[in-house]
Amino acid sequence: MLDTLRHVIEAHGGLENWNQHKALSVDLIIGGMLWGLKGQAGKLERTNVTVGLGKEWASHQPFGQDNRRTRFGPDRVAIEDAQGNVLEELAAPRASFAGHALETPWTEPQLAYFAGYAMWTYLNLPFLALQEGVEVEELPIWHENGEAWRRLRLTFSDKIATHSKVQTIYVGDDGLLRRHDYAVEIAGDSPAAHYLGNYATVDGIKFPTERRVYVARPDGKPIPDLMTVSIDLANYRFVRKGNDTTTYRAVQAVAPGKLELTTKPLREPPPGYVRIRVEACGVCHSDAATVAGMFPIS
Repeated sequence: MLDTLRHVIEAHGGLENWNQHKALSVDLIIGGMLWGLKGQAGKLERTNVTVGLGKEWASHQPFGQDNRRTRFGPDRVAIEDAQGNVLEELAAPRASFAGHALETPWTEPQLAYFAGYAMWTYLNLPFLALQEGVEVEELPIWHENGEAWRRLRLTFSDKIATHSKVQTIYVGDDGLLRRHDYAVEIAGDSPAAHYLGNYATVDGIKFPTERRVYVARPDGKPIPDLMTVSIDLANYRFVRKGNDTTTYRAVQAVAPGKLELTTKPLREPPPGYVRIRVEACGVCHSDAATVAGMFPIS
C-alpha cells in the first residue's frame, strides 16, 4: 500500500474499524443545477440513502412521490413502491446512456442508476481504493486554497459502476479528502470537481457533511458559477456485520459542549419485558445542561 493511501485510511478511521460494518445509511438534502437539466427536479431533494460497504448496491427512499424507493446494482436498477413491488426496472442500465450529453434528459430509472452508483462511490471512499479492481497511483502535489494537496489516481475495473474509469482524490495534510475529480461518462464525459468538507466522526470513522460539485475547466480549476450538485449529509448510521439487531445508536456527551454519535450493544429484555423500536427521541433539559458543562461528566 502506498504511504499516502495508508495515511488516508488511518485518518478516516482505519480499515479494521471500517470492516466491522456492512452497510451505511445517511439522510440527504440535495440541490444543484443537474436535476432540472435532466428533467428530474425534486425527486431526490430530501431523501435517505443506504449503500453497501464493499459490495456495490444502494437504495434511496423516498424517491419522488408516494414514498417510493430505488434498488441499484451495477447490472440492474429498479423503482419499487413502499411495499417492495417493482414499478419499473432497467437491465444493463449503463448501455441506456449511449449518446447522452450533459443536457440529455434522464428517465427515472436512469436517475436511480446515477444516484445509486454515485452515492455508493462517495460513501465508500477512501476505503474503496483498497477494493479488488481498483488500481492506485500517486500523482504530483496540487496547490489550491493556500494548501498543498497530495493526489491519488484511482483506476477502476469495468466491473465497478462509477462515474469514470479514472478518477483522482486530493488529500490534505490531515489525511482527509478535500476534493474528488472525475468525468461523468453517462452525461457526455462532463468533467467535475467535487469538494468535501465539515467532517463528522461516526463510530470512529470520519465522513464529510458537505459536498459541492462544480463543472471543471480543462486546467482542472472549478467554475464557481456552475455548481451541478450540492449534497448536505446528516445522521450517518452503520449496519454492522452479523446480527443487525445487536446494537443501537446513541448520542453521548464526552466533554463539555461536545457530542459524539456512538454505537452500543443491545441487551436482551428480561422475562416479562419487551423491546420496542424507537423511531425518534428528544433531549431533556438535564442532558442539554450536561453538554453545556453545568453538570460533571463521569
